[in-house]
Amino acid sequence: MKTKEVVDDLTMKRAITRITYEIIERNKDLSQIVLVGIKTRGVYIARRIQERLSQLEQIDVPVAELDTKPFRDDMKATEDTTVLPVDIAHREVILIDDVLYTGRTIRAAIDNLVSHGRPARVSLAVLVDRGHRELPIRPDFVGKNIPTSKSEEIIVEMVELDGQDRVLIKEA
Repeated sequence: MKTKEVVDDLTMKRAITRITYEIIERNKDLSQIVLVGIKTRGVYIARRIQERLSQLEQIDVPVAELDTKPFRDDMKATEDTTVLPVDIAHREVILIDDVLYTGRTIRAAIDNLVSHGRPARVSLAVLVDRGHRELPIRPDFVGKNIPTSKSEEIIVEMVELDGQDRVLIKEA
């Protein structure tokens, strides 16, 4: 199996900064935003976007941690470890994940989200969109489009978990 780095740490930082600027441009009232990271790496990306929003706009946007496992149709998990520090009802929620593939994780995330309240709007930000959707789900904010074959795997590594920032493509 061959593995190749397709995004380095600087490129990842730039992609997250670009997503942050797009969020600022598309949201008139940043005080209504809640960043909802999908566990696990989506949470770290959400925290980085939160940090950039704080630096650029001097606003402290809340970050929530969303567990999709109890809402997946292909997994059996009973405990929901979601952490929502604020009420999401009538707020602008931006779901954040590391990789968008079939769309099934996002469907589960939306199911979990609406079980906690009804947001005014839900947007989707992903670090990597690799294609191959099985559901009609489209990201609003994309760090990098990386077309892949179904036999390939995208691996996102982040300093917080893996000691470095990079995106790898692994051929089966």
